[in-house]
Amino acid sequence: MTTTIGRTYQYEWWVGNARLTNLSARLLGAHVAHAGLIMFWAGSFTLLELTNLDPSRSIAEQGLLVIPNLARLGWGVGEGGVIIDTYPYFVIAMLHLIASAVLGAGGLFHTFRGAGILRNEKGVAPNFHYEWSDPKKLGFILGSHLIILGLGVFLLVFKARFFGGIYDPAVGEVRIINNATFNPGVIFGYIFGFNHGHWNPLGMASVDNLEDVIGGHIWIGLLLIGGGIWHITREPFAAVQKRVIFSGDAILSYSLSGVALAALISAYFVAYNTTVFPVEFYGSDRSAFTTTQVALGLTFLGGHIWHAFRARTNGRIPVQKDYVSAAIAAFAFLFVVSTALALKAIA
Repeated sequence: MTTTIGRTYQYEWWVGNARLTNLSARLLGAHVAHAGLIMFWAGSFTLLELTNLDPSRSIAEQGLLVIPNLARLGWGVGEGGVIIDTYPYFVIAMLHLIASAVLGAGGLFHTFRGAGILRNEKGVAPNFHYEWSDPKKLGFILGSHLIILGLGVFLLVFKARFFGGIYDPAVGEVRIINNATFNPGVIFGYIFGFNHGHWNPLGMASVDNLEDVIGGHIWIGLLLIGGGIWHITREPFAAVQKRVIFSGDAILSYSLSGVALAALISAYFVAYNTTVFPVEFYGSDRSAFTTTQVALGLTFLGGHIWHAFRARTNGRIPVQKDYVSAAIAAFAFLFVVSTALALKAIA
């Protein structure tokens, strides 16, 4: 039960994690369980594609989604992007399924056995208890996430530079990227539309060599880890605290905007870049893939707008049947339209 502007209402099942807004341990459980579902999807879908994979045919001809991503990372492919070994796909699928079980167990623990609030847990867990009105603690949690993301980025860098390399469509084979570009003028020039000093309207999507791609990831990893350390050790500037809203809806809206931006940038790369998304694995017609990415980006953007509006109105629009029904209808409409467009593009 909660009260907003004198109005009392009960959360229904479709309200989801809003019921856990002030229960840090329960919300962590939902967070971990969600990660487990993502891992389960990745592992199970890889196994599904593996059972239907025909190594004698081009990957691009088989309408696959997960295996092309593994192939471009250099797993199981040889010269010309031909599949030479499917065992790495099986191992990766099983690792994701095992990870999903571990994460699922963690989610169940925080849901049924752990304390409702992390402050009441033992060990290091209380360090991650938050209050929405405490920017310093929220900064600590943000910083921890940024460091983990930075380490994940460096896993790609290490794979490309030291552990087998990645597939380079320019030479048609998997190779080690020895001379990653570290020049900040080159790397950050892409953000402003310059590819080695020459203007290109595709911006970052105009990158045409893996040296720049891996160099960009080195910079991203350093910035993420550096930003993580900063947020862990320093609280937000006073000017930021005056202008940025700190609440559950606000934090969620910021996160959704980041996911939306990533999806739209990804769509741009899928549509125009054949260095990061090689033709050997994705084909020359990426309209279905691009449409799906755009639809997901717009859906997340809609979620960002909704939660940002609630944050700016101090929750004066309560999460109740009328608004949730409207939101579900809007998202369902987007899903149906995007699915229809994707199916039409595939046909």
